[in-house]
This record gives sequence, structure tokens and C-alpha cells, in this order.
Amino acid sequence: MTLTPPTAEAPLILIVEDEPKLAALLVDYLHAAGLRTHHVVNGLEVVSAVQTLAPAVILLDLMLPGLDGISVCRALRPQCHTPIIMMTARVDEVDRLLGLEVGADDYLCKPYSPREVVARVQSQLRRVAWTQSPPESNGSESPLGLQLDEAALRAAYRGQALDLTPAEFRLLRALASQPGRVFSRDQLLDQLHDDGRAITDRAVDSHVRNLRRKLEAVVPGEEPIRSVYGVGYAWEGTDGGTC
Repeated sequence: MTLTPPTAEAPLILIVEDEPKLAALLVDYLHAAGLRTHHVVNGLEVVSAVQTLAPAVILLDLMLPGLDGISVCRALRPQCHTPIIMMTARVDEVDRLLGLEVGADDYLCKPYSPREVVARVQSQLRRVAWTQSPPESNGSESPLGLQLDEAALRAAYRGQALDLTPAEFRLLRALASQPGRVFSRDQLLDQLHDDGRAITDRAVDSHVRNLRRKLEAVVPGEEPIRSVYGVGYAWEGTDGGTC
């Protein structure tokens, strides 16, 4: 790893972790990737740190003194859209899904590779950079008003960028691949993650809720994703005459 310190203009990553050795390891790897860091131990300190430092990405441990990661995420989301990657040693599905439902953008289970953490952070930085700039026309644009960039996992709807997680992008891509077709939860589950993580079909419902919320911000009052009770979901969005 390079020993060159990050520049003052480099994105700041807020590390919320109460294990000193693990936090130090993350700092080393993130610095080697050219990223600045700030380390917080207590969950009660996170909101003020975010307000003061305006980090580009937050690495948030689930089990923290003072205030747990889920509660911290709930406190942040009404006022902050910074990407949050939750880190946890608890592997049960309830914690994983709850982390996504309260607004986490991604999660990692311990033990994890520091290189994987850096890769996930860089993925979030690329996603945010793209959603803050106008959509380009080099992606795959459909008559549905959707623009999908497969290589970068980026999406836009009716000319407006969608701030999607990788799982949400894959879910949208699957639904839009055959408009009107009803996909079962099991079929959509196969599209959610490509890293072999263990998840249940409840994850589909969680991601659909988040995806609908983000689409609602672009097309208020419309519901491009239709629910079919007891079966699954279908994409019924249209171009609205704008694309």
C-alpha cells in the first residue's frame, strides 16, 4: 500500500467503530486508497460528527456504545442522504433487513476483507458522483423512459438520475427487462446480490419499498412498480412522453 497521505480535497470517510484495531486497519486501507478518514467510537457522537464534517460515506458498525447503529441510521436519515454502509457481526436476517429498511445503502458482515470495504466505499462514491451530475446518453435507454448503465450500475428515469444501491439497480433492471410480466419474489431474489450472501425473499420487499420511494421522488403520484398479491411484482412504468 502507498504511504502517501490523502490530499485535503480527498473525500472524507466517517468510520464509526468501537474496536480500535479494526478501526485502525480500516484507516490504513482507506488512506492507502487516497481517502481521508475520521474515527468515532460512540454512537451518540455520530450525528454531530456528520453535521460538522459532512463526510462522503459513513461506515457504521451495528453494535456501538451509547447508541446502536440502527438507531444512529434512523436519526441520520431524515436530515442526511450520505451513503451509509453498515458493518455487523450479527448475521441473522432481521438485522440485515432492518439495516436496509432504515436507510442503509449497503452492509458488510464481519469478518470482512479491508479491501472489500474500500471497494464498497469507492462504489458509493462513484454512485453519488453520478447522481449529482446530469444523466448521460451513453447508457441503454428504453421506451419506458429508463436509462440503464450496466457497467456502472447507474440508472435514470425520465431524464433524472436515480440514487440506487447495486441491489436496487439489479431489481429495477430485472423488472424492466420484461414490462408487465409478474416476477415472483424467488425470481427477483436471484437478481439482488452477486456475492453469495445469504438472504431471504423478505429482502425483495425491503428493496422494492426503497426503490418505490426513490421513483416517487421522480414521478410523484405514480406507481411504476405494481404489486401482485401473493405472487410478486411487475414494472408498468411508462415514458410519460418525456423521453
